[in-house]
Amino acid sequence: MKLLLDTHLLLWASEDSPRLPALASSQIADFENILLFSAASIWEISIKHAKGLESFHARPGTVWEGLLENGYAELAVLGKHAVAAGNLPPIHKDPFDRILIAQAMVEGITLLTADPVIAQYSGPIRKV
Repeated sequence: MKLLLDTHLLLWASEDSPRLPALASSQIADFENILLFSAASIWEISIKHAKGLESFHARPGTVWEGLLENGYAELAVLGKHAVAAGNLPPIHKDPFDRILIAQAMVEGITLLTADPVIAQYSGPIRKV
């Protein structure tokens, strides 16, 4: 199964954080799954990193390289994803989450998330 991880899950997985839900960890460890990350997640990490918040330590280049080195495939943000994001119901206002939801729907990829708001959307979304 193709799995697109939301930004929180990507960060928790890359940090080997205890915040990573056990179900997400088992899905990530399952070699039958194809793991993907969105370029939008790297963009989101870059923006947060640039703010210089003391509580945010992730370095976007390091996360991006680590994901590729660990077998994740990168999913580009395309125009069709942007159009689909604009057509989503206004359940969630975060533009990064909306593009991830749209990418999952357009590409038929299961989006893994720990966010209960994202999980309210219909489509290939799995809350872990």
